[in-house]
Amino acid sequence: MEAATLIQSAYLAILGVLGLYGLHRLVLVVRFRWGAATPTASGDHGELPFVTVQLPLFNERTVAARLIRATGALDYPSSRFEIQVLDDSTDETTEIARREIELLARAGRSATLVRRADRTGFKAGALDYGMREARGELFCVFDADFMPEPDFLLKTVAPFSNPRVGMVQARWGHANREESLLTRAESTLLDGHFVIEHKTRFDTGLFFNFNGTAGVWRRAAIDGAGGWQHDTLTEDLDLSYRAQLAGWRFVYASDVVAPAEVPPGITAFKSQQHRWSKGSVQVFKKLGRRIASSPQPLRVKLEAFAHLTGNVGYPGVLLLALLLPLASALPVRDFHLWQLSAFVLCTLSVGMFYEASQRAIGRPFGRRLRDTVAAIALGIGMSLAQTGAVLEGLVGKTGTFVRTPKRGDGHQPGYRARRGGVPGLELVLALWFVVGLVLAARAGNWGSLPFLALFLWSYTWVGVLSLREARAARATMPA
Repeated sequence: MEAATLIQSAYLAILGVLGLYGLHRLVLVVRFRWGAATPTASGDHGELPFVTVQLPLFNERTVAARLIRATGALDYPSSRFEIQVLDDSTDETTEIARREIELLARAGRSATLVRRADRTGFKAGALDYGMREARGELFCVFDADFMPEPDFLLKTVAPFSNPRVGMVQARWGHANREESLLTRAESTLLDGHFVIEHKTRFDTGLFFNFNGTAGVWRRAAIDGAGGWQHDTLTEDLDLSYRAQLAGWRFVYASDVVAPAEVPPGITAFKSQQHRWSKGSVQVFKKLGRRIASSPQPLRVKLEAFAHLTGNVGYPGVLLLALLLPLASALPVRDFHLWQLSAFVLCTLSVGMFYEASQRAIGRPFGRRLRDTVAAIALGIGMSLAQTGAVLEGLVGKTGTFVRTPKRGDGHQPGYRARRGGVPGLELVLALWFVVGLVLAARAGNWGSLPFLALFLWSYTWVGVLSLREARAARATMPA
């Protein structure tokens, strides 16, 4: 009986923590309002601010040319902006970039190839290095897989007429959303962040962050916040909080959409999410005390903590996964009622959060329902890999900035994502949930079966995709 009590207590405690984060999502959804267009810059060319467009590249042969061409096609006076290709590549990307820059020069665009002696500081180091040679009052950053529309700059520089504005962030679009169930789930996860979180935080005067790309910074805001720093893996999140703590105001241009590519494979997605999760924990460690002791209102501090600690949900979900089959087998009626209620709260809040984001951008009911369920399943299935990232962020060193492989137009061989951990390890957890289904049925705990089935599908899906990609990678390796 003591063991049963311990399982119940631990299980309900974890559900309680996850329930708090679930309630936070519900608050965001309740306060969410969609709409309001971003003003477009107008006036004489001489009145427009000078913009340096920075394109940090590292071995991006599949997308470099497309990015540079899209940047060269921006509808902005040639006399008022320059392009910096910040290239740290060790492959043919450099020659591709050099050819595209020559074409831009012939068309009258100012573009330069900036190379460093070494890759110190990774992306943050490249952006800082480029700033030293740049003429811009404003800095626009695009990652390699982005495809900005021609009016991007005209829409994002207008808010800088307010001298307090330090950064303007655009919304990410997803060029390959419909490629597979995985890319639809990834896109839905991102939409939750860009549609609900960013919009609500901006509208209610809370801190939100630059996402590393598809945004524009004021030089004075970067310098005033201490510049680009590389002691975390998420230099964008770090600078965002330092700048807002220094008093700079951020603007979210929710109607300005910059299309990009979500990772088409699970291995690349794991690599990307590992860096983001580890980096956000590092930023919390670095700035948590500074945020707490700042003169910001309590509601701003609470939202900042909820944002920066959100990834603790992954270890919570993993612990829940280990305990759920055991808890579902306990023959205690009152406990199962509490268990069902708490689990519904956690799952329902996440479902409402992602469904609201899909409804806001006009996705049809059937598609948004399907994609919301897939996003929830993907988040659960990623909990094993992401728990490692959170623990590394808490106790490990800064680590290496690992680029996310881009496939581009598919006409060139892509890069292979770096694998971490044991491929398919999620299938062990899937087997544990098969056991859980049997134990729950024997105990007559029928209310747990849908949740057990969801976890079973989640870990099976991510595990099978991981194993399949690992086998495919081995098959293409040279003998």
